Amino acid sequence: MEMDTTTGADNGSLILVKQGAEARVFESVFVGKRSIIKERFSKKYRHPSLDSKLTLKRLNAEARCMTKARRLGVSTPVLYAVDPVLHTLTFEYVEGPSVKDVFLEFGVSGVVQERLDDIATQIGDAIGKLHDGGLVHGDLTTSNMLIRNGTNQLVLIDFGLSFTSTLPEDKAVDLYVLERALISMHSSCGNVMDRMLSAYKKSSKQWSSTFNKLAQVRQRGRKRTMVG
Repeated sequence: MEMDTTTGADNGSLILVKQGAEARVFESVFVGKRSIIKERFSKKYRHPSLDSKLTLKRLNAEARCMTKARRLGVSTPVLYAVDPVLHTLTFEYVEGPSVKDVFLEFGVSGVVQERLDDIATQIGDAIGKLHDGGLVHGDLTTSNMLIRNGTNQLVLIDFGLSFTSTLPEDKAVDLYVLERALISMHSSCGNVMDRMLSAYKKSSKQWSSTFNKLAQVRQRGRKRTMVG
């Protein structure tokens, strides 16, 4: 079953915000509050019953990871509802720009160092809390981080690829994905990663084993680049 993309039951109209490979994201209203609805759609190439099971499993995993992150002290949107029939998550609409937009603006207008340092510190602190709690985000990019208007609080979004793990290797890959994103998108912001890792080190009790693995992951990445 798929959602009606013009109206969402009693949720009012749905406005398509983003279409990805796994999901569609809509803006809507839930119980009078501005909200985001994320719909995981079916894959036509899979057997219908298998597809439904997999989609539901991933939907529930995303909801669990998002909720667990909040319990670990990381700011995420408030989850309002999970619909196992329509395969949707409904959660709070966070007012504010993405870190990607803030950093790209720095690239155009010049870096506001104090703001950059504050954001980098919040990122490192949040990831440290996730990792010590055994949660790997799986898609750490500046698009998946928002800065809440008014409070300048970092909010992590999109836990669609998140999973639980205590392995330093998994945590290191999480950090490496973010590092590659920062290098490719935001080189004009200087070395944000160093400041972020410094905050991560303060936040995470297990930083040492993760950093050792990160060095190995970087090494592998460099070798692949040289071969490529």
